[in-house]
Amino acid sequence: MILMNYYQVKLTENLSAHKKAFLWLALVWTTIVTVFCLINFNELPTVKVDNFDKLGHMTFHFGLTILWFLYYKFQKENTSRRSLIKAFLFSFFYGTAIELIQTFFTDTRSGDVFDEIANMIGSLIAILVMILIMKRNNAKTL
Repeated sequence: MILMNYYQVKLTENLSAHKKAFLWLALVWTTIVTVFCLINFNELPTVKVDNFDKLGHMTFHFGLTILWFLYYKFQKENTSRRSLIKAFLFSFFYGTAIELIQTFFTDTRSGDVFDEIANMIGSLIAILVMILIMKRNNAKTL
């Protein structure tokens, strides 16, 4: 009985440590995305690649979705499916908010529907990757 309680305590401590680590990673990544989406790039050299900014949006939201999924996954009440939905919704509403902020509150940036579409594509790719990884690892909680 004592040994069983010991392992339950250790498991809880490990989950708590993972939850905190993923929260910090998700918050740092969200801050980085926010800064890159709101700063003025007019003084920086430009990259001459078609739709390079859309690739950036997809990459940002791919990382955002995965990190928030991992944070949500380590909450006691969340299943993998619920965590995926929460991560996607966070990415969607966050991306929409950033586009609205760019449109109404910055002089050097403008909101773009195609940026929002790129955000959603990045988020959906992240979800598909996570589903494939979980299926590969025989995660039956979906």
